[in-house]
Amino acid sequence: MSTSQTVAVLGLGTMGHPFAANLVAKGFDVHVWNRSPGKDEDLVAQGATRADSPAAAVASAEVVISMLSTPEVTEAVLFGDQGALAAMQQNAVLAQMGTIGEEATLRLAEKAKQEYPAVVWLDAPVSGSKVPAEKAQVLVLASGDEERGKVAQPAFDAIGKGTKWLGPIGAGSRMKLVVNAWLIMLMQAINESSILADHFGFSNDDLWSVLEGGPLAVPYMKPKLAKIGSDDYSTEMALEWGLKDALLALDEANADQLPSLKRVAEVWQQATDDGLGEKDISVVADFLRKSK
Repeated sequence: MSTSQTVAVLGLGTMGHPFAANLVAKGFDVHVWNRSPGKDEDLVAQGATRADSPAAAVASAEVVISMLSTPEVTEAVLFGDQGALAAMQQNAVLAQMGTIGEEATLRLAEKAKQEYPAVVWLDAPVSGSKVPAEKAQVLVLASGDEERGKVAQPAFDAIGKGTKWLGPIGAGSRMKLVVNAWLIMLMQAINESSILADHFGFSNDDLWSVLEGGPLAVPYMKPKLAKIGSDDYSTEMALEWGLKDALLALDEANADQLPSLKRVAEVWQQATDDGLGEKDISVVADFLRKSK
């Protein structure tokens, strides 16, 4: 793939950095900005342009990817001093790809519509974590004006394996919470199954060898069992962000109808309070193993 399209990436964390790297590798003119310094050095070496503000990053961009951690940070970067939206070109696309929940998504999209009507706002979180992002294998859960938003399709194709258009703004964020709720509960099941296997004298390899090839052998499980088995909790999805997504889902749905997710959130909150928030979500197995 080779393109002359200019794309700005705001936020170079676990997901934003590989998005930018894939865009650079596939020939896009990529402008990057991050709140903390140092995360763009390899990207600049590969050909990206470093910007000293969100406004500078987006000034010439046809597509802007916002991949930021919370609604508050997203609002500050997009609407604040030297914010992105005021500097964007007419009909440029703002793809808000962070997991900030439906309520914040609708509020910020409406604010953008009132203040910057020439900008096309897409609600486009992704299904996938660090490794799929590095391999350009995430699925974009897009919602908003598909016709006006098609400008972003080449960029979506460069960072992912496909795009699922789900309807009006807000639909992408709702589906993202459904997907992450499933992932969170699946990860807790993996954590607890690993502990139970160990209790009965089986290794994680033993467990996987029984499941492999059958309907219960979820591909996501094997590498997570390997992380638990080797005590490697380097971050693919940070526990603190998994907890954030669980709490968003519980806040925006009927929590009484989600008792399992509610209990998992309580456990993950305890592990986060114990100082494990920056580690991978598989670290909960270690936390539980050591609990009294």
